[in-house]
Amino acid sequence: MTLAFELEALRGLADPNAVFNDARQWTEYVGVVSEKPTYVVTNFTRKHRVRQDFFSGPRGVRESLENVKAQFDTDRHVLVGTTDEDADVAEAAGWEYLPLEQAAEAAGWQLAGDADEEEDPFESNGRDDWP
Repeated sequence: MTLAFELEALRGLADPNAVFNDARQWTEYVGVVSEKPTYVVTNFTRKHRVRQDFFSGPRGVRESLENVKAQFDTDRHVLVGTTDEDADVAEAAGWEYLPLEQAAEAAGWQLAGDADEEEDPFESNGRDDWP
């Protein structure tokens, strides 16, 4: 399987690096596609230590998906996204579409909004003995 994440879907994950590492266990190729400029994708993936097999570069999502499908000959090509537009683009490019929430539930990935936030040790705890 070739698995692509639309950048906004990747941003919706609590730990994108862990998700990519997990996906590598059962996919052949995993990458990121986006309409955003290349540097936006690169900055995000570097910050989160995501090692991708492909990314959209200067092309749009549909063209990128078509090129990836032609380059990576696997039995399935799946796009994980967050919008109806992502689903339409996937269909137009001949890819399967999977909404982020459904993919996360099936794979056991934690969504960013579901992460238990650690307490900030420097956050005020109501002490009033400070000058």
